[in-house]
Amino acid sequence: MTFQRARTEEQRETRRRAILETTSAMLDEMSVGEVTLNELSRRVGLAKTAVLRYFESREAVLLDLMDDRTATWLTGLEQELARGVDPDLPAVDRAEQAADVLSRSLAAQTVLCDLYGAQGGVLEHNVSVEVVRRHKRASLDNLAVMAGLVRRHLPEVGDRAEQFCLTALLVAGALSAYTPPPPSLLAVYESEPALAVHRVDLRPALRLAIITSLVGMLPRS
Repeated sequence: MTFQRARTEEQRETRRRAILETTSAMLDEMSVGEVTLNELSRRVGLAKTAVLRYFESREAVLLDLMDDRTATWLTGLEQELARGVDPDLPAVDRAEQAADVLSRSLAAQTVLCDLYGAQGGVLEHNVSVEVVRRHKRASLDNLAVMAGLVRRHLPEVGDRAEQFCLTALLVAGALSAYTPPPPSLLAVYESEPALAVHRVDLRPALRLAIITSLVGMLPRS
């Protein structure tokens, strides 16, 4: 696509959305680390300098995209939890059901997990104070939504829900760095099965981390 120079706020917002949507499409094909401003500008039909009028860096684009993808994911998660957690069960059983839902849902969001994996070490670098402030405010809003969903089904967690949700997202990002394993690792695991203990399968690993955290936060009887 090609654009004329944006002259109104509506046109500028259209450019921003196009850049974010193009980046999102790129992440369906490649990892966060492979996304470059040169390729993004080529695909969106803008000069690199024009892209930088809307986002100050590659990292700024990806942070905004992470916030957008998190908000979209949470909309679907609300329905998944409503279907997957029985409110009449004891707290421990509800925690297990919530862990099933959260691990399945997060593991399916491979791009989002990749973004969270890159957040602390990459994406929050090479950005200004204002970009970080905007991102953290959006993250706080998303965290409040997620914590509210958790409390709806596990009110026993109380005011620790935000900390649990933050931990779950960061763990999902960390674990996603190990999945899928590269061909060299797969070859090693196949030739020496004893070494496959190091292999990480995202969903079961994430479920274990989530249920351990959730059950640990439940009040002791």
